[in-house]
Amino acid sequence: MSTTRVFTSPLFLGFDHLEQILERAAKTSSDGYPPYNIEQVGPNGLRITLAVAGFTMNDLQITQEDNQLVIRGRQADDSAERIFLHRGIAARQFQRAFVMAEGIEVTGAWLDNGLLHVDLARPQPEAKVRTIPIARPAANGAARVVDSTASRD
Repeated sequence: MSTTRVFTSPLFLGFDHLEQILERAAKTSSDGYPPYNIEQVGPNGLRITLAVAGFTMNDLQITQEDNQLVIRGRQADDSAERIFLHRGIAARQFQRAFVMAEGIEVTGAWLDNGLLHVDLARPQPEAKVRTIPIARPAANGAARVVDSTASRD
């Protein structure tokens, strides 16, 4: 499998990690189980809702691994103590991963009527403007910072 580089321009500095995130997202399972919704709840809030009918809170685990939110479900197999005449509901395991942008925080999770809700907050970035001083070379060739408020020669 060949990888197509997205940020090949020399003007994109330091975007290597973004390419890795895109590759990781492309590799996530295309399995549709469990089905989920992602909705915006407020100007800076997101909610992921997974349909996890049959799972209890003890069967579910939510972890944040670097910039990935990983939700796992594992039901205990109690078929040894039960006799099924028909088994149409499988005790199925799952792992669903979501790649999150830098700075997104998980603010809470709850299970309600077979739906697992995970709330996320997307902080608003502050606009940053910074003036970079230009250094004048010293006599020995090393750069030294010159105060921009000082008078110029």
